[in-house]
Amino acid sequence: MHIAKKGLRVLGIAESFSSRNNSILAGVVMRKDLRVDGFSFTATTVGGMDATDSVIDLYESFGREDINLIMIGGAVISWYNIIDPLRVLHETGRGTIIVTYENSEGLEDDIIRHFPGDELRLSAYRSLGRRFPVKLQTGHILYIRSHGLGENEAGRICSDFTYDGRVPDPIRVARLYARSILHSPVSSGMDVRR
Repeated sequence: MHIAKKGLRVLGIAESFSSRNNSILAGVVMRKDLRVDGFSFTATTVGGMDATDSVIDLYESFGREDINLIMIGGAVISWYNIIDPLRVLHETGRGTIIVTYENSEGLEDDIIRHFPGDELRLSAYRSLGRRFPVKLQTGHILYIRSHGLGENEAGRICSDFTYDGRVPDPIRVARLYARSILHSPVSSGMDVRR
C-alpha cells in the first residue's frame, strides 16, 4: 500500500446508539484528499458480541476493491460489544486501525462488573493488545491499535486524515452519519440490520 498516494481510500466506521437494542454502525469511504465517495450503514446489538460481524458486513456492503484500509472509532462499542480487529483484517484483507482518544487503565474491571462470568467477552477484550500514542499534525494525541500495518505507517495515516482537531475525518464523518440515522424519524422502530 502506498500511503502517500492521493487516492488512498479509508473506510471510517463509527457508531451511535441510545437506549435501543441496536446501535447504528455507519461507514464512510474517504480519499486522502478528504473527498467522500461512499456511505453505508448497518446495526449491531447493544451489549451483544456481534460488532465484529457488523464491521465485516459493513465493509462487504460496499462491494469495492479500492478501499485500502479500515479505521474504526473504538474497539469496544455499543455497551461492551467488542470488535476483533485481527478477524477484521483476516476476513477483509484490509489493514485495520482502531482509534481512541484518551489514555486509560482499561475496561477489564467494568466488563467483569457488568458481565460477571462472561469469559468470552473478557477474553475478547484481553486479546485487543496494547494501544500506542500518536501525535497528529494538529498537535493532538490519539491512542491506536494497528493490525496489518506498522505503527509509524498507521500514525502517519491517522495524521494525514485529520484536517483539524483530534478525530480523523473518516471517523468524524461516519459518526455524524450514524447520529443522523439514529435520530431520523424514519429509523424509529426500523430494523436497520441488512
